[in-house]
Amino acid sequence: MIATLAAQGQRNFGENYLQEAIEKITELKAQPVGKSIVWHYIGSIQRNKTRDIAEHFDWVQTVERDIIAKRLNDQRPADLPPLNVLIQLNIDNEDSKSGCLPAQLPELITAIKEYERLQLRGLMIIPAKANTDAFARTKQLFEEVKADCPELNNWDTLSMGMSGDMAEAIENGTTMVRVGTAIFGQRA
Repeated sequence: MIATLAAQGQRNFGENYLQEAIEKITELKAQPVGKSIVWHYIGSIQRNKTRDIAEHFDWVQTVERDIIAKRLNDQRPADLPPLNVLIQLNIDNEDSKSGCLPAQLPELITAIKEYERLQLRGLMIIPAKANTDAFARTKQLFEEVKADCPELNNWDTLSMGMSGDMAEAIENGTTMVRVGTAIFGQRA
């Protein structure tokens, strides 16, 4: 299905299961259409997985700690362009969700700015289902960082919204939505 969509012009694909992703990436890169695919890692990141992520992906949307950012930077192959990264925010401070808290954001941005093999691009959230202002609060934080850190030339990506809430995310200024379920259906 990914090859079919890529042949129709879709370029960006996200994966959150690393081993499955590596199999798909490897298989598709052997096909002409696969060379144009931009791969986004959107799953949680464990330390022992950073090398594979750094070697196979173009984007990582779930950086939440400096140790993970440092490992991705150190393990990014020199023959590849810098890895595009988004900081995952736990905007609603949910125990069940990953991400740095908004109060931790300035410190993490300061750390990531120093890594030469990473290109900090913006923020990603998965808001609480019952929260109605998470998108607006994240957009405000995104704009504050843009104003406070003009040296972040590529601070241009706000990844929020999935298949079930993409309309609200779009209304609140998202630049990237994650709509796998709407396209591919529920995961079996």
